[in-house]
Amino acid sequence: MMEDGINTPRRRRRHSAEFKAQVIQACKQPGVSIAATALRYQLNANQVRIWIRAHEQLTIQPAQATAVTSVPELIPIPLPAPSAATVTPDIVIEIKRGAANLTARWQQAAAAECAAGCRIGKDNFHRFYLAGNRTN
Repeated sequence: MMEDGINTPRRRRRHSAEFKAQVIQACKQPGVSIAATALRYQLNANQVRIWIRAHEQLTIQPAQATAVTSVPELIPIPLPAPSAATVTPDIVIEIKRGAANLTARWQQAAAAECAAGCRIGKDNFHRFYLAGNRTN
């Protein structure tokens, strides 16, 4: 290999904590961009952003950190007892086309069957729709 630096492999650089602090401080100056600071120190801007994020995480003030000291006690909420007289509303599907009306009612407990009936009934709906458009 040539020793002129062109074909030599790059080695990973290691920077001291003091150097990183100096770069971070330079980035915090008003009107200075991170990219410009990184260029001045011959660093990658993404690497400098990583250093800044790590520095900010280490310097979080104790007042800003949210520590859970105790778990609040759960408060029971009394609910009325369900009565037998409680009526659940039916599922009602109404289709109106001109003078023709189609109404289908299903019990709430049979919602799955209602959905299956709607899927099967889409072909019948097409016939109903065409019947509403007929002029006799």
